[in-house]
Amino acid sequence: MTEVKLAVLGGSGAGKSALAVRFLTRRFIGEYASNAECIYTKHLCLDGRQIHLEIYDPCSQPQRGKLSLTGELHWADGFIIVYDISDRASFAFAKALLYRIRESHIGACKKMVESSVFLVGNKQDLCHMREVGWDEGQKLAMDNKCQFCELSAAEHCQEVVSMFTKVLRNITSNFKVKEKRRPSGSKSMAKLINNVFGKRRKSV
Repeated sequence: MTEVKLAVLGGSGAGKSALAVRFLTRRFIGEYASNAECIYTKHLCLDGRQIHLEIYDPCSQPQRGKLSLTGELHWADGFIIVYDISDRASFAFAKALLYRIRESHIGACKKMVESSVFLVGNKQDLCHMREVGWDEGQKLAMDNKCQFCELSAAEHCQEVVSMFTKVLRNITSNFKVKEKRRPSGSKSMAKLINNVFGKRRKSV
């Protein structure tokens, strides 16, 4: 069975938890505790391959100050960066997250960055309150060599499933590249990741 670890990151209120739960359960839940973090786990079959998926859903990250993603960068095989199209501050935070991810991989695993990071403009149902244009999201994604889409976790179940499926396909198709990135036998690293991400696990 293939293990895939996916981190869903973004500013407070961007809809990280809503996206993850929509994909895992096909249900939409509008309100989440912003001070809780957990790892959702699920077994699924993708293109005939059995996958044990872990999705890290952090508590809301501060949108000011220096970003520290050390644990996430070592743990995750892929990233979904979420912003709210009706909140320009969340878009600026997504930009900072993408920069931090790109900065950490410059020169080492460029192909990994291209294939396993997905920028998502959420809350398309609030288009009448839009503060961030579609073209701005597309340009940010192109500048950071990642994929991009706009959707609504509240209204677009199939689009959410399709987006997560694309991310999983990209990750699994590039595992041969990633094996060079992360030594599997490091006990100290395993301990670090357990300390950072051993908070709450939910099997769905």
